[in-house]
Amino acid sequence: MKTLKVERVEVWEASIQDESGGLARVLAGLRDAGADLDVIICRRTPHKPGGGVVYVAPLRGDEQVSAAAMLGFNVTTSVQSVRVEGDNEAGVASLITQQLAEAGINLRGLTAAVTGERFILYIGLDSTEDAAKAVRILLQT
Repeated sequence: MKTLKVERVEVWEASIQDESGGLARVLAGLRDAGADLDVIICRRTPHKPGGGVVYVAPLRGDEQVSAAAMLGFNVTTSVQSVRVEGDNEAGVASLITQQLAEAGINLRGLTAAVTGERFILYIGLDSTEDAAKAVRILLQT
């Protein structure tokens, strides 16, 4: 693997209505505050019929954070996140997850995408210790 950009990130979470426009409303509010999001993950919440949850990152600056708070977003404390970016090559996600597994790190979640010749990957971890360890390991790559 070539040089990776690896950093801890705050992921913001909000409940939304599971209805037409539920997601669009909160994203419009973030857009109007100038947010340029790298990742958006949205799901229905089966244990809460009629509801959903959306996760976004990053938010930068007071205006974006204030708008997010008014829209019901909070920094998620249940998941610690690490963002990894680099040149895409076949098997890169496999190599990254293998390195973390060999270090005894259990992943809570992973979201990845490729755009052009670059990839971006968000890793969800259970603790700040695991997140710090993951950053150290991946920066040594």
